[in-house]
Amino acid sequence: MTPSLPITLDDVRAAADRVRGVVHRTPVLRSRTLDTLVGAEVHLKAENLQRVGAFKFRGAYHAASRLDPEARERGISAYSSGNHAQAVALAARELGTSAVILMPEDAPASKRAATEAYGAEVVTYDRYTGDRAAIGSALAAERGLPVIPPYDHPDVMAGQGTAALELVEEVGELDALVMPVGGGGLMAGSATAAKGLYPATRIVGVEPEAGDDTRRSLAAGERVGVPVPRTIADGQALTTPGALTFEVNRLLADAVETVTDDEIRAAMVFAFERLKTVLEPSGATGLAALLAGRIGPLPPRVGVILSGGNVSVERFTELCGG
Repeated sequence: MTPSLPITLDDVRAAADRVRGVVHRTPVLRSRTLDTLVGAEVHLKAENLQRVGAFKFRGAYHAASRLDPEARERGISAYSSGNHAQAVALAARELGTSAVILMPEDAPASKRAATEAYGAEVVTYDRYTGDRAAIGSALAAERGLPVIPPYDHPDVMAGQGTAALELVEEVGELDALVMPVGGGGLMAGSATAAKGLYPATRIVGVEPEAGDDTRRSLAAGERVGVPVPRTIADGQALTTPGALTFEVNRLLADAVETVTDDEIRAAMVFAFERLKTVLEPSGATGLAALLAGRIGPLPPRVGVILSGGNVSVERFTELCGG
């Protein structure tokens, strides 16, 4: 018997109903040049054009909207390296409440500035010496606030899965669906949506080579940790997959591949020059895996989630050699 999982296709569908009108239905990009280069028909879900510039707003808003109204009125809290921080800050503003966000000291300045611009209070910590979940939980308890974790929560996962649900609703059945994997919420939600509708769809996650905790965990059959990754993909610089997300991904994910920082840079340049769109490093890892041949041979129809585009002009220029 298949074990029950934290989320179902019906949960993702319910999340889609709840976030409709608040979350953008992002476009699907096509490129004949890309199709020719990789030998497949590729459909790119442009979550870099989502509100706050990343898919994270889907899960953050969905989870925040489902909190008990009385608890939510006191404010909400979260811990994040950047995109989830911005997403929770905006969700709080949309729902008429406040947010306190724990961010690493070395989080990109542009992401911290955006989080504060949405009205959140930012508290910092050292990601190389501190446990962000423990520090974030202590901060929330001190303030008496509910925590919206960045991935390890059913409502967050269901919200993230609405990106894949929109994609397959628009383009139909895909032979493979490729996406970045950090804590695993996007992959868990996407796999639930895509395989719930089309069970034969192959689900492929992509991690930076320096931070392959999910790949190692799937191979081991249990969650394993890695040292804090030193990678340009700051949104994927995690040490261990989430407990709930791993529960889903170990059953629904078919593979996790890795890409180097140089391959990520090349994908960012390709997206800028050929797709006329800006991707942050973490948002480009799925595309990087295709361009670098990390997943080949590709099946005929492939979907890729471009998960975010939050990168400053200075950082983009530094990374891409301008």
